[in-house]
Amino acid sequence: MSRLTRRQAVGAVTGAAAGLALAGVATASADDTTPAKNKGEAAKPKGTGELAPFDEVFQGRRIQGMPADDAAAHAHGHGGHTNGYRVLIDGRELQVMKHGKSGWSSPINHYVRFETPLDAARTAVTSLKGAVVVPFDPTA
Repeated sequence: MSRLTRRQAVGAVTGAAAGLALAGVATASADDTTPAKNKGEAAKPKGTGELAPFDEVFQGRRIQGMPADDAAAHAHGHGGHTNGYRVLIDGRELQVMKHGKSGWSSPINHYVRFETPLDAARTAVTSLKGAVVVPFDPTA
Protein backbone atom coordinates (compact mmCIF):
# COMPACT_ATOMS: atom_id res chain seq x y z
CA MET A 1 0.00 0.00 0.00
CA SER A 2 1.57 3.29 -1.10
CA ARG A 3 1.49 6.23 1.26
CA LEU A 4 0.90 9.82 0.25
CA THR A 5 4.06 11.89 0.76
CA ARG A 6 4.03 15.31 2.31
CA ARG A 7 5.09 16.86 -1.02
CA GLN A 8 2.20 15.16 -2.84
CA ALA A 9 -0.28 16.30 -0.18
CA VAL A 10 0.91 19.94 -0.38
CA GLY A 11 0.72 19.80 -4.18
CA ALA A 12 -2.82 18.41 -4.09
CA VAL A 13 -4.00 21.03 -1.58
CA THR A 14 -2.35 23.86 -3.55
CA GLY A 15 -3.90 22.66 -6.79
CA ALA A 16 -7.34 22.40 -5.20
CA ALA A 17 -7.04 25.91 -3.70
CA ALA A 18 -5.98 27.35 -7.06
CA GLY A 19 -8.92 25.65 -8.75
CA LEU A 20 -11.36 27.03 -6.18
CA ALA A 21 -9.92 30.52 -6.56
CA LEU A 22 -10.26 30.34 -10.33
CA ALA A 23 -13.84 29.11 -10.00
CA GLY A 24 -14.60 31.99 -7.61
CA VAL A 25 -13.30 34.56 -10.11
CA ALA A 26 -15.32 32.97 -12.90
CA THR A 27 -18.45 32.95 -10.73
CA ALA A 28 -17.97 36.60 -9.74
CA SER A 29 -17.65 37.56 -13.40
CA ALA A 30 -20.73 35.55 -14.34
CA ASP A 31 -22.75 37.11 -11.49
CA ASP A 32 -22.13 40.61 -12.85
CA THR A 33 -25.23 40.90 -15.01
CA THR A 34 -25.32 44.70 -14.99
CA PRO A 35 -26.27 45.99 -18.43
CA ALA A 36 -23.54 47.76 -20.38
CA LYS A 37 -25.34 51.09 -19.99
CA ASN A 38 -24.61 51.00 -16.25
CA LYS A 39 -20.95 50.23 -16.82
CA GLY A 40 -19.97 53.87 -17.20
CA GLU A 41 -21.44 54.63 -20.60
CA ALA A 42 -24.11 56.77 -18.95
CA ALA A 43 -21.37 59.00 -17.58
CA LYS A 44 -20.27 60.01 -21.09
CA PRO A 45 -22.61 62.25 -23.04
CA LYS A 46 -22.69 61.16 -26.65
CA GLY A 47 -20.74 63.34 -29.06
CA THR A 48 -18.68 65.17 -26.42
CA GLY A 49 -15.41 64.50 -24.71
CA GLU A 50 -16.74 65.75 -21.37
CA LEU A 51 -18.02 63.51 -18.62
CA ALA A 52 -21.51 64.10 -17.28
CA PRO A 53 -22.23 64.22 -13.55
CA PHE A 54 -23.51 61.08 -11.88
CA ASP A 55 -25.18 60.27 -8.58
CA GLU A 56 -25.99 56.67 -7.68
CA VAL A 57 -26.04 54.16 -4.87
CA PHE A 58 -23.70 51.23 -5.45
CA GLN A 59 -23.43 48.41 -2.89
CA GLY A 60 -25.10 50.64 -0.30
CA ARG A 61 -22.67 53.53 -0.82
CA ARG A 62 -23.56 56.84 -2.47
CA ILE A 63 -21.25 57.68 -5.36
CA GLN A 64 -21.30 61.18 -6.83
CA GLY A 65 -19.23 62.60 -9.64
CA MET A 66 -19.19 66.08 -11.10
CA PRO A 67 -17.00 68.30 -13.22
CA ALA A 68 -14.78 70.40 -10.97
CA ASP A 69 -13.92 74.00 -11.72
CA ASP A 70 -10.55 75.44 -10.67
CA ALA A 71 -12.09 77.40 -7.76
CA ALA A 72 -13.63 74.26 -6.24
CA ALA A 73 -10.43 72.30 -6.77
CA HIS A 74 -8.39 75.04 -5.10
CA ALA A 75 -10.80 75.18 -2.16
CA HIS A 76 -10.29 71.45 -1.60
CA GLY A 77 -6.53 71.73 -1.38
CA HIS A 78 -5.54 70.85 -4.93
CA GLY A 79 -3.80 74.18 -5.42
CA GLY A 80 -5.29 74.68 -8.88
CA HIS A 81 -4.02 71.36 -10.18
CA THR A 82 -7.12 69.54 -11.27
CA ASN A 83 -8.08 66.98 -13.85
CA GLY A 84 -11.48 68.61 -14.02
CA TYR A 85 -13.51 65.96 -12.22
CA ARG A 86 -14.46 65.25 -8.57
CA VAL A 87 -15.73 61.95 -7.16
CA LEU A 88 -17.34 61.57 -3.74
CA ILE A 89 -18.10 58.35 -1.90
CA ASP A 90 -20.57 58.97 0.93
CA GLY A 91 -19.62 62.65 0.81
CA ARG A 92 -15.87 62.02 1.13
CA GLU A 93 -13.62 62.81 -1.79
CA LEU A 94 -12.00 59.97 -3.71
CA GLN A 95 -9.21 61.44 -5.77
CA VAL A 96 -9.33 60.34 -9.37
CA MET A 97 -6.62 60.94 -11.90
CA LYS A 98 -6.90 61.12 -15.67
CA HIS A 99 -4.17 59.27 -17.57
CA GLY A 100 -4.47 60.79 -21.01
CA LYS A 101 -6.29 58.39 -23.30
CA SER A 102 -5.51 55.33 -21.19
CA GLY A 103 -8.24 56.01 -18.62
CA TRP A 104 -8.76 56.95 -14.99
CA SER A 105 -7.35 55.63 -11.71
CA SER A 106 -7.77 56.26 -7.99
CA PRO A 107 -5.46 55.72 -5.01
CA ILE A 108 -7.48 52.61 -4.14
CA ASN A 109 -6.71 50.91 -7.47
CA HIS A 110 -3.77 52.97 -8.65
CA TYR A 111 -2.30 50.51 -11.15
CA VAL A 112 -5.60 49.75 -12.89
CA ARG A 113 -7.05 52.01 -15.58
CA PHE A 114 -10.80 52.52 -15.86
CA GLU A 115 -12.79 53.95 -18.75
CA THR A 116 -14.64 56.50 -16.61
CA PRO A 117 -14.43 57.95 -13.09
CA LEU A 118 -17.67 56.08 -12.34
CA ASP A 119 -15.96 52.75 -13.06
CA ALA A 120 -13.03 53.77 -10.83
CA ALA A 121 -15.43 54.76 -8.03
CA ARG A 122 -17.41 51.52 -8.24
CA THR A 123 -14.24 49.46 -8.05
CA ALA A 124 -13.03 51.55 -5.11
CA VAL A 125 -16.30 50.89 -3.27
CA THR A 126 -15.89 47.16 -3.87
CA SER A 127 -12.25 47.27 -2.73
CA LEU A 128 -13.02 49.32 0.39
CA LYS A 129 -15.39 46.61 1.67
CA GLY A 130 -17.26 49.06 3.89
CA ALA A 131 -14.29 51.17 5.02
CA VAL A 132 -14.55 54.94 4.66
CA VAL A 133 -12.46 56.95 2.24
CA VAL A 134 -9.67 58.75 4.05
CA PRO A 135 -8.81 62.03 2.33
CA PHE A 136 -5.28 62.46 1.09
CA ASP A 137 -3.40 65.13 3.08
CA PRO A 138 0.15 65.71 1.78
CA THR A 139 0.96 67.96 4.76
CA ALA A 140 0.30 65.25 7.36
